[in-house]
Amino acid sequence: MRKKHELKFEGQTIVVETDYLAKQANGSVLIRYDDTVVLSAATMSKDAIDADFFPLMVQYYEKLYAVGKIPGGFIKREGRPTDNATLTARLIDRPLRPLFPEGFRNEIQVINEVLSVDQDNAPEMAALFGSSLALAISDIPFDNPVAGVVVGRVNGKFIINPSAEEKEKSDLELIVAGTKDAINMVEASCLEVKEADMIDAMMFAHEAIKKLVAFQNKIIKEVGKEKITVELMTIEGDSKEEVIKYAQEDLQKALMIKEKLKKYAAVEETKEKTIEHFTKETDYAKNQIKQILDELEANIVRDLIIAQEKRTDGRKLDEIRPLEMAIDLLNRTHGSALFTRGETQVLGVVTLGALGEHQILDGLGIEDQKRFMMHYNFPCFSVGETGRYGPPGRREIGHGALGEKALLQVLPTEEEFPYTIRVVTEVLESNGSSSQASICAGSMALMAAGVPIKAPIAGIAMGLISRGKEYKILTDIQGLEDHMGDMDFKVAGTEKGICSLQMDIKITGVTKEILKKALTQAKEARLKILQKMNKVIDKPRKELSPYAPKTKIMKIAPEKVKDVIGRGGETITKIILEASDVLTVTDKQAVKVDLEDDGRIIVYHNDYKIIDKTLEMIEEIVREAEEGKIYKGKVVKVEDFGCFVQLWPGCEGLVHISHLAKERVNKTSDIVKVGDEVYVKSLGFDRRGRLNLSIKDALVKKEK
Repeated sequence: MRKKHELKFEGQTIVVETDYLAKQANGSVLIRYDDTVVLSAATMSKDAIDADFFPLMVQYYEKLYAVGKIPGGFIKREGRPTDNATLTARLIDRPLRPLFPEGFRNEIQVINEVLSVDQDNAPEMAALFGSSLALAISDIPFDNPVAGVVVGRVNGKFIINPSAEEKEKSDLELIVAGTKDAINMVEASCLEVKEADMIDAMMFAHEAIKKLVAFQNKIIKEVGKEKITVELMTIEGDSKEEVIKYAQEDLQKALMIKEKLKKYAAVEETKEKTIEHFTKETDYAKNQIKQILDELEANIVRDLIIAQEKRTDGRKLDEIRPLEMAIDLLNRTHGSALFTRGETQVLGVVTLGALGEHQILDGLGIEDQKRFMMHYNFPCFSVGETGRYGPPGRREIGHGALGEKALLQVLPTEEEFPYTIRVVTEVLESNGSSSQASICAGSMALMAAGVPIKAPIAGIAMGLISRGKEYKILTDIQGLEDHMGDMDFKVAGTEKGICSLQMDIKITGVTKEILKKALTQAKEARLKILQKMNKVIDKPRKELSPYAPKTKIMKIAPEKVKDVIGRGGETITKIILEASDVLTVTDKQAVKVDLEDDGRIIVYHNDYKIIDKTLEMIEEIVREAEEGKIYKGKVVKVEDFGCFVQLWPGCEGLVHISHLAKERVNKTSDIVKVGDEVYVKSLGFDRRGRLNLSIKDALVKKEK
């Protein structure tokens, strides 16, 4: 029977409906967050799969009817997930995944469908809440509810789940997820926020999360199903001890090799030798032996760090790998930079375009376009492997979005720098922290391109190795430490403060003490990296690349924009063709003109002479005749009641027959004919906006 559960939360109402929709799923809930409505459903396969990973899939589907839109394109139905949908699915997956039992191998699918959207109430947070609750009330073995909130800051005051208007004023957008006991996921984009303020914001968020988790627990107590017992993949006993005894020494030696590919090859060789030995000599299953070896590998790495404060590549816990940087690798691009940190190497490339080249967004949010894009590419060769090449996956989209959040904080405004900006980062080598290396490369490439960013940005990835109450924070984690560790905490910012954060963990949560230490250590590393970057390029160049489009802006009356465009775009097309001379030289670059509704005319071309010529032609069109001033014009039309005189292209006025001469005129054609050049005086505009001219008054004035 349909049940409703209600909570007043931060001035809003959350209504949860259970036993109502999608009842054949293991668990389902309808979440109403005021007018935002999300359906979350969780299902589980009956049998475990034979795999060495937990098969969890989280999806977030944006239905455009939720905001009263019809999808664009020919097919007119939702297609591939938007970047926001992909990022939201990742956002929900990250706090849920570590809360399932170790060794869980039944396939889990959590599906969220956004059915209605109120822009003041985030469907993403409703979907995270719904995903957790759908799992928690189901018979799926998941009994540690999680919730998430957004924290904003306006005039120094923290706000939970800010409205669209409050987000515009906020210098912080922090997403935090956690259980009743601890925080287990963080993502942020912010305007140079201090580390201490960020900790306060996280703790502020966790207090609100506790209320949401308590609400979930109340619902679980009322309608929750009894949990199914599933078989977990575990290995204990003599077989485990035998495998460890056989492989431990060789595996330890292999892990101490500094070079990544040689290390991985030696580790793989040891594992293959061990698997071959035990499959020949015993009846142990290959997958069981592999699982024991993977666990042994992790324990060796963790023991080394916890007990000896040593890392497999010989670094200290807070030591950054060697840094190398360069700019201007690519002569014809608008800006380029190479950033290398150890065995991670990223090439950043900047392209500048007209504002009209912005990205159009077809999603559920208020924003329908953006002028800054950062794209992250991770080819297989960067890790010495072969693989599939195709559209960007969740990882590429996620890392690109994280870099975009960071760099966006220091970009000039559209008024300061009227360009669409695209940063592409190509990962050429990877051994951990390539997303943060991309931020460093992107920052340097922007400065090399002459984009007047407010300050350089650097990023660093922090790790965590914990055992009971003992823990160690690692600076600049490599791939192995990310894989074997408990946390991947990415922090990017300027010398003044943090611009982006992202934290994923594999344990159930982290304490305030761990977060504080990680941020402090990250700041120290960030400042060291910025110091090195500044030796290569410390501020944006004054001039753009000779191959980048130059620009000038003029402001006209908004109502005049239509005159510049002309009927069917005829006038602006003529201007572009004439200014670019493409009528005679077909391979010449055409000038670009962006016309904004507020009356801004933005002209782009590599040659300032072409830009100036374009602006002169536009000025002729929008120029208005001043009342009382005398102009030289050409007669373009003769009528019985007078003649029309063109002062310049786009500006014509009527000389009434009574203003053709000092004496009485019986016939217009007796005085003027088409093509005559005449002096006229402007009499101003009538009520209908028509310009009136006088030849007679111009003659009188000239005589005086």
